[in-house]
Amino acid sequence: MQISNIRAWPVRLKLREPYTIAYETISECTNVMLLIETSGGIRGCGCSAPDQQVTGETPEIVMEVLEGLVIPELLRKDPLRPAKLMERLTALIPANPSVCAAVDMALYDILGKSSGLPIWKILGGYRSRILTSITIGILSCEETVRAAQERIAQGFRCLKLKGGRDVDADINRVLKVREAVGPAAEIRFDANQGYSLSQALHFVQETRRARLELIEQPTPRGESDLLGRVTASVSVPIMADESLMTLRDAFRLARRDLADMVNVKLMKVGGIDVSLQINAVSRAAGLEVMVGCMDECELSIAAGLHYALARPNVVYADLDGHLDLTGDPTSGCVILKKGILYPLDKPGFGFDF
Repeated sequence: MQISNIRAWPVRLKLREPYTIAYETISECTNVMLLIETSGGIRGCGCSAPDQQVTGETPEIVMEVLEGLVIPELLRKDPLRPAKLMERLTALIPANPSVCAAVDMALYDILGKSSGLPIWKILGGYRSRILTSITIGILSCEETVRAAQERIAQGFRCLKLKGGRDVDADINRVLKVREAVGPAAEIRFDANQGYSLSQALHFVQETRRARLELIEQPTPRGESDLLGRVTASVSVPIMADESLMTLRDAFRLARRDLADMVNVKLMKVGGIDVSLQINAVSRAAGLEVMVGCMDECELSIAAGLHYALARPNVVYADLDGHLDLTGDPTSGCVILKKGILYPLDKPGFGFDF
């Protein structure tokens, strides 16, 4: 079997409600869909979700790289040798992780469909479902509380609050949300690099009674020593997100004890295969892993879910980037019930365009 044709096209997706994080407000996104066709009639589906702030890519860059470099490299190759193909590709386009993620995803989809198995079972099949958090962007205190109550009423059991612009306002919102949702709900907080060291320590001290499950990337990613100082100074688990972009980053974070946990996003690290390698490094170092996402269509969320289900060390999921998108051409790739995500019981990711 050979790769006989590759097609890519951008899809602009609007959010039902714009949301705000520490450094920007998002109202829409563009994902690039990828379809790899084979001489055996099996089609692999993938998706790139570029984000200039995170991956350093735009949709235009993704299309240019796919058409100019990736497609010529992959045509007439054996799709059932994904490790060989991805090794070549990552060397060819090292600055394009979301492109690598899309190709990696499509190749795994072909492998699953060829074998008649879902990807999460091929990768290990450790669990069959996982709890996901639901994100609430930076809002006023009253709006945050209202949104938290609505999400709990919808069946979600884990909330992720965004912050990082005003530490005292963040403290107030966290405490008010805990009062409103009660002790049973899990609350995570993501500062998106917005705090200094003193602000991060102040935030932790003042939110102790809210019993946060974890705090994500409190300090700037370019100042890793600050992240390590926060981690060493507080009892709440600290998670690295923007500080983890590559396998080498995972090794550096682990070797220097700079975080307690890491957030692995397929789009920023380059796909499932390298995510498995990062998970291995993390497990060896005693770091727990969360699989995260950006504004991604449901197919991309499905890929993150299959990765999360495969390994015991991936114990947290923040896979909600598809929930507010309109016009998603890949809708139906995952099943969500009361805040828990389930995969489709079909070969590959269970989807075809």
